[in-house]
Amino acid sequence: MNNSYFSARVIGFFLGPILFFAALLFIPADFITPGADKVLAVGAWMITWWVTEAVAIPIAALLPLILFPFLGVMKSTEAASPYANPIIFLFMGGFMIALALEKHRLHERIALNLIRITGTSGNGIILGFMLATAFISMWISNTATAMMMLPIALSVINLLKKDKDQQPHELPKAERNFALGLMLAVGYASTLGGLATVIGTPPNVVFKGLLEDFYHQKIDFGEWMLVGVPVAAILLLMTYWMVTRLLFPNHLDKIEGSDKLIGEKLETLGRIRKEEKYVMIIFAITSFLWIFQEAIDTYIIGKDTFNDTNIAMIGGMAMFLVPVNLKEKKFLLAWKDTQQMQWGILILFGGGLCLAEGLEQAGIIQLVGDYIAAQSTFNGWLIFMLITVTVVLSEFMSNVALVQIFVPVIFGIANGLKINPILLGLPVTFAASIGFMFPVATPPNAIVFSSGYIRMKDMVRAGFLLDVCSILIIHIASITLMMWIFR
Repeated sequence: MNNSYFSARVIGFFLGPILFFAALLFIPADFITPGADKVLAVGAWMITWWVTEAVAIPIAALLPLILFPFLGVMKSTEAASPYANPIIFLFMGGFMIALALEKHRLHERIALNLIRITGTSGNGIILGFMLATAFISMWISNTATAMMMLPIALSVINLLKKDKDQQPHELPKAERNFALGLMLAVGYASTLGGLATVIGTPPNVVFKGLLEDFYHQKIDFGEWMLVGVPVAAILLLMTYWMVTRLLFPNHLDKIEGSDKLIGEKLETLGRIRKEEKYVMIIFAITSFLWIFQEAIDTYIIGKDTFNDTNIAMIGGMAMFLVPVNLKEKKFLLAWKDTQQMQWGILILFGGGLCLAEGLEQAGIIQLVGDYIAAQSTFNGWLIFMLITVTVVLSEFMSNVALVQIFVPVIFGIANGLKINPILLGLPVTFAASIGFMFPVATPPNAIVFSSGYIRMKDMVRAGFLLDVCSILIIHIASITLMMWIFR
């Protein structure tokens, strides 16, 4: 383990409670509102542990549940309520659907077929991997997507080697650039695909939950895709062009054996099985309901029936209820499969929502927002600055924690400026997922960096340019597309 990282964790472990007691001792009890000092004290402890990762982030997220009732900020039932927010069940349902896709390897079959379509040239293979990775990442964890795509990409790279023990630096420049570009493409596409849908990446779900908690305002699945899909697609194409044309051109006309390799992997999967067909049907129906829920409620049912959460849970439960072999009591998913579910993320959501509720009740968010709003006017420059700050922060801290900490403040600014909070909050949420410079910025970055084909200076160089371009693209989308849809 890196010594400086270890030291930061140790310092953070003790600094969190020290800040907690210092806040209780030195912040006046009637600061802003009675109890604001206690909320700030809990927030200081929790955020310190989040930023330094002194303990597991979900464990830190349990602090408000324990401390708010103890300090008299909220009753136990009020503190526990955010941990059962409907948004958490939206993500739980999404996790269940993703588990079924992974268990029956349907996502792998989809990815391999997409890769096969784009050809066998160096750039064609990179494009195929990017499209496949981004599409899969729209529906399942970006970490799981990167983990799945990495060995397939490494198999293709191995076709270039004259000797299986040949090291990355020993490859000719064209082949080395191809390997480097392919690794970066998989990592970056895993992140970018998640922008397209509400369930694609945890920051999206956190933002949706905070918006509903603060304003009782919804962005449904289809509305999100109206913005998310174009933004993700443009960022994806920009990344492809920069990696293959500007930064690491490979000029390889054909990767010998690549089409055979993909074919062999598809043959290994065999003919599509009934389990895959059932999962595909449930997945397709769930996606259809997510996208067209408003039209179905308005024109067919005549009342509000469907929402993102109950659709996700219908799809998730169906995976446990549709039998593969009824006599043997085998279903698409069994409860033991949930051992792979990211339960910690669900607790993390609850902790962030609970802290945000405490900050709102204490008037702290509104105070900060009013102060910043008094120094600013709503214009493109303000949005640009917020996006830039978020992207810089995302390089050094968890994007989920960043959204949970920063978006409530953004809402305060929106209140002060008397504008739709989506117009500030959504660009910041997209920006929180943009972190391309360092391996620690996102799990997909770390996964592809571990391959050995990416040098730190190459990732920093590529990531810096992509960060800058991403800031500009998200900013343009925020003053055009988002304004048209949400103003």
